[in-house]
Order: sequence, then structure tokens, then C-alpha cells
Amino acid sequence: MSEGYIAWRRQHISRPLLGWYRKVLPPMSDTEREAIDAGTVWWDAELFSGKPDWRKLRELPKPKLTAEERAFLDGPVEELCAMLDDWKIRHELVDLPPEVWRFIREHGFFGIIIPKEQGGLGFSALAHSSIVMKISTRSSACAVTVMVPNSLGPAELLLRYGTDEQKYQYLRRLARGDEIPCFALTGPEAGSDAASIPDTGVVCLGEFKGQRTLGMRLTWDKRYITLAPVATLLGLAFRLHDPDHLLGHGEDVGITLALIPTDTPGVEIGRRHYPAGQAFLNGPTHGKDVFVPLDYIIGGKERAGQGWRMLMEALAAGRAISLPALSTGAAKFCARNTGAYARIRRQFGVSIGKFEGIEEPLARIAANAYVLDAARQITCAAIDSGQQPSVLSAILKEHATERMRQAVNDAMDVHGGRGIIDGPRNYLFGVYQSVPVAITVEGANILTRSLIIFGQGAIRCHPHLLKEMAAAQLPDEAESLEAFDKELFAHVRGILSNTLRAFFHNLTGGFLSHTPSVPHVGWIYRRLHAAAVTFAVAVDVVLGTLGGELKRKEGLSARLGDVLSEMYLLSCVLKRFEDDGRQADDVPLAHFAGRSGLFAIQQALDGVIANLPNRPAAWFLRLIAFPLGRHRRPPKDKLVRAVASTILSPSDARDRLTSGIYVTHKTDDVTGRIEAALVAAIARDRLEEKVRAGGGAKALHEGDPDTWRAANLITAEEASALIGAKKLIRDAIMVDDFAPDALAREQAPERGNSKPAAA
Repeated sequence: MSEGYIAWRRQHISRPLLGWYRKVLPPMSDTEREAIDAGTVWWDAELFSGKPDWRKLRELPKPKLTAEERAFLDGPVEELCAMLDDWKIRHELVDLPPEVWRFIREHGFFGIIIPKEQGGLGFSALAHSSIVMKISTRSSACAVTVMVPNSLGPAELLLRYGTDEQKYQYLRRLARGDEIPCFALTGPEAGSDAASIPDTGVVCLGEFKGQRTLGMRLTWDKRYITLAPVATLLGLAFRLHDPDHLLGHGEDVGITLALIPTDTPGVEIGRRHYPAGQAFLNGPTHGKDVFVPLDYIIGGKERAGQGWRMLMEALAAGRAISLPALSTGAAKFCARNTGAYARIRRQFGVSIGKFEGIEEPLARIAANAYVLDAARQITCAAIDSGQQPSVLSAILKEHATERMRQAVNDAMDVHGGRGIIDGPRNYLFGVYQSVPVAITVEGANILTRSLIIFGQGAIRCHPHLLKEMAAAQLPDEAESLEAFDKELFAHVRGILSNTLRAFFHNLTGGFLSHTPSVPHVGWIYRRLHAAAVTFAVAVDVVLGTLGGELKRKEGLSARLGDVLSEMYLLSCVLKRFEDDGRQADDVPLAHFAGRSGLFAIQQALDGVIANLPNRPAAWFLRLIAFPLGRHRRPPKDKLVRAVASTILSPSDARDRLTSGIYVTHKTDDVTGRIEAALVAAIARDRLEEKVRAGGGAKALHEGDPDTWRAANLITAEEASALIGAKKLIRDAIMVDDFAPDALAREQAPERGNSKPAAA
């Protein structure tokens, strides 16, 4: 390409477009910029490119626990789970028992992420996730208690940014549980918009421990802070001001993070919130004119004003671990126990799991468990390989908790009255109560879906957009024009290529795409590849017609985020299917996930097209995306039945699907009772089939084990076994009842004044 043409192009095409681009480019605050810059991009960038290189995903090492991590899960975690009685925790103590607090401390549960050389366990992200997941299947209160100190607890912040003195002072004590940490970010007027923190600190000279010290006078009002009622160490986010310019950073220093011992005069903790009937310790904290030295700032005074960036970078990976682990545990728990209940519970003489109306929610539960565990494992493997996937962590948090909500609601529907009557026998209601908490915390799902996933992803993961923005903001005009021209025309070539490829792949179902030829799931690879290139075209059409206006089109942003999310989750399913050895028993699960995911992508793209303000652009996009019409369909009944059957009987597929949760067969245990009843139901069905074969349906429906034995249809041993099986089954389906005054308890506000066991 001649220099003359390039000069002409820059002058007559790129320069006017650069001027227009600067006008439509939405203003970006420092906090928005820091959020966008946080973390790394990985498979999300491949999906945005429209040319995903499947080798990058397939070459990611298979998620695997070390021998030490596996021993911890099979030892202390298993032992901890056996100690947990969720009814007692939720209703009698409204707290973990003292022996559980002691066990957690003594076995290092508060130091999962702290390196061994600093007194912790030094476990991987996968082990961290697996520990939280397993505990959550016994008690969400215990899972939350363990997971908070290992996220923004503030061990993560200390490990990343703390001074050597701060690490030496606190990490070993945190790992041993000598310090109970919390982190205070949210307040009455700063929830989803956490960057607008009204809590303040003012740099000044003051008296601290009898000495004149340069420090900060802090005032804060925080709520919803987990572990605050018993915390000995308070992580605090506030906006720091320096009116006398003592730090040399100007008057408004910015959001800053500090670590404050809670016995510091003026720190108020101790009262409790009561979140959705859950027993984990959560409450407010306040302080007014609390003076602390500058070396309480995490990272020292050099880190003053860098708090928002620190938070965003720490959350970039952390959001992909804790709540997705808890959500996956809930989905697996529902799959195992709801499938068992649907097999043992009969109506009209038939196990309810055989009714098509029940097969549908059973299949959704099983598929959600499969998809979530795939995404959990693959994302943890990416983190352990060095990624800090901020966009993918937002996807995982939002979609994991939403699928948890769907799985738990489906489980409640299948259980009916057995699920809603709370009591010591109810293994499901505590999980049901915990769902709104997971949906709300670490970024409310409405905000995450509407603004963050696509809003952050479009800028961070798009192959050209961030580079174009950077070029447009260069101070030197000639340098800016040169960089913008280069990126602009690379972008144009990409649009033309993607448009042609998208049209062709959507005509042919991705038949000639460069995708792996994997038995059973090759068709999913091809159609997902076609979806990725279609998504890339849709992104450029939407951004090109709306520009900065997209910031106010939250519905469009949410739908595009849904497409990206479904593509990522389905990518993880494909990776998991191969990592698990392409098990034949898992094919229905993979196919259900594939058909559901591709149908959801179609629906979201259709929603984008229907609501795009520029109608000619919408018509063009519809032609590219759906040249043969909207022909994707959700799973058929035959596939639904196959997936539902996965969790109706003991099998290798059922065990793989629900691996990593706590399982016992003890008949005096809340879930062991239903495990034993499932085995009994299998025996019951086998013996009743023998009766039917020998005496006919009339003998089966009008007789009982004793009459069948007397008629020589079954042996005495079989009759005894059948009587025992029916007793186990009846015991498993029974619910609790109480004396009229047995449920009279203290009201929640009064409980807030009680002294927690951890104290």
C-alpha cells in the first residue's frame, strides 16, 4: 500500500472519523477506567474476536487437586461437614456452634489462600472453590464464614498490596484464626455504586497511643458486613481528603483502604443483621472521628488513593471462586437429593420422577449442575494458570447464582410440601433461604447483567475498541491520527471478514469452520463457533450505530452480555466433556447444555435485533444472524427424559455429576436418610416387579409383603427386606411437626444483641 494512499486516507477518511469518534466517545471516570483495566482477558477475548482459537481452551491443563488438597477435602472438610447441623445453626443457635468455630480455626480454614511460608494452607483456586462448595452442601452459614476471610477478608488485599510489616503482623494471625477479619465497603448510600463512597478520612496530625502522629480521622457508616459482629480486624474503604496537602497528592486523594483493629477507640461493631433467615454473622459497623496512623493504610501511605483499583483487581479473580462454588454446590445438592426424592416418592402408584411434568425440572437441575461445575472448574484452572479474568468472573458470579436460583426453585417444586415444611428433617429449605443472599452480594445481578458483563467486556475484550480509544486520547495530534488510522482500518477489515464468515457459517451451521472434530459434541463446537462470529458482528453493529448511547441502553447491553455468557458457559461444557474422558453417560448432559445454550443465544440475539433503534442496521443484522430463520429449538422431550434419568438412580454418571458434595448413608442424618431410602426404593421396585411377574397387577395392588410371602411370590427374606425398605422410604418422606409453643423464639432484632459463639 503506497504512502500516498495512506496519507490521503488519513487526511480525508481517518481525520474526520477521529473527530466524530472523540465526540461520541462516552466520558469515562477514573473509577470506570480502573474497573475496566482490572484483571486480564482470556477466553472472553477469543469469543469477542469472532475467531476463537479452540486450541487455547483445549490446551488448558485439566483442573486437578494436589494430593495434599485432596487429603484436606477428604479429612478436615469431611469431618467439618459431619459436625454441621443446619437446623440447629439456623434456628437454635443462629450461629455456628463453638466447637465448629474452634475446628475451623485449628485446621486453618481461614488461611486457605495464605501461602505456607506465611502460616496458611497455600491452596489453589480449585481447592479453595472445592472446599467452599463441599461445606455449602451442609451449611451456607459455615460456607460463608470460611469463604469471606479468603476473599476480601482482607487476606487477599494484604497478599497483593500489603507492606512487609503488615504481612508479617497479620497474615500468620489471620491464617491461625487469631484474627477474625471483615471488609467494610457497602453503606446505606453506596451499594452497587460503591465508587461513590460517602465515608471519609481526613489527613491530619493527632494523638495516637500517647504520641503526636500523622494520621487520618475517619468517619464511616457501613452495613451488610459479613463477620463484622465478631471481627477483630476491620478492612475499611473510604474517600481520603488532605486539605492541608500533607501527602502531596492534592486535596482529594481518592478511595483508600485501611486495616484497623476493632479495639481501636471509636470503632463500633457487635450488632447483627438477619439476612434472609441465614445464621452467618453479618452486621453494621460505624465510626466517628476515629484517629489512626497513616501506616494503617493497606500498602502504606504510598497506596493512598489507590483503593478502587486495588478492590477491582482483587475482585477480578475472587468473584469467580466463592459464590460460584456455593452456587455449584447448591445445584449438585439439588440434583442428588431431588433425583432421589423423585424416585422414592410415589403418586398414583408411580414414582413421580417418571412423570413428564417432573422430568422437565429434574433435567434442568441436572443440566445446571453439569454446566456450573464445568464453568467452576475451568475458570479456577485459568486462575491457577495465572489469569485474573475480570469479565469472566462477573459472568460466573451472575449466571452461577441465577442458575442456582433456578435449580433450587425446581427442587422445591418437585419436593412440594416436603420442601416447604421446615424442621430438622428438611435438607432443602435452608438452601432456598440462602439464594437471595447469593444473588445480591458481590455486585447485584441486575447491575452485573445490565452494565458490567458486556459494558466492561466490550471495551476490554474487543480486538480493536480499546486501542482505538487509546489512540483517540493521545495528546500529540499526528501520533493520535496515525495510531487511530492503523487501528480503524484493521477494525474495518475485521468487520468485513466477520460479516462474510458469519453469513456463511449461519447458512451452513458452521460446517466448514475450523473446530475440533470431537465425537458426540462436534456439532456443538461448530454451532458455537458460528455464534461467536455472529456475536462479533452484532457487537460492531450495535457499537457502530449507538456509540456512547449504548451506556443508556441497558436492555441491549444485557442481551449482548447474555450471548457472551452463554458462549463461555458452553465452552466450559465442551472442555469438561473432554477432560472427563468423553464419557458416554455424560452425552445427554452435554447435548442438553448445548441445545439449551444455543437456543438462549438465539433468543438473546433476536432480542438485540428487535430492540436496536437503527432499523436498517437491525434488518442487516437479522439477515446475517438468521439467514435461514430462527431454527434453534430447546431440548426435545426424549433428551429431557434421558437427562432426568441420570439422577433417578445410583450410577457412575450421577456420582460424577454430584462429585465434591458431602454424602453420607447414615439413616439418622438429614441427607443420609434419603440416600438410604433411594437404595431401598431400588430394592422395592425390583421385588414388586417380581410380584407383578408372578401374580399379576392385581396381586401387587391388593396385597402386602406378608400376603406375597404366603403366596410364595417372594421369600421370607425378601418380604423382610421389602418391609424394611418401605419403612426407610416412609421415614425419608416424613416432615416435622411441633408442639404449639415449640417454635416461639426471640425476634431477629433482639438476637442482634446476643453474643456470637465466635466472640
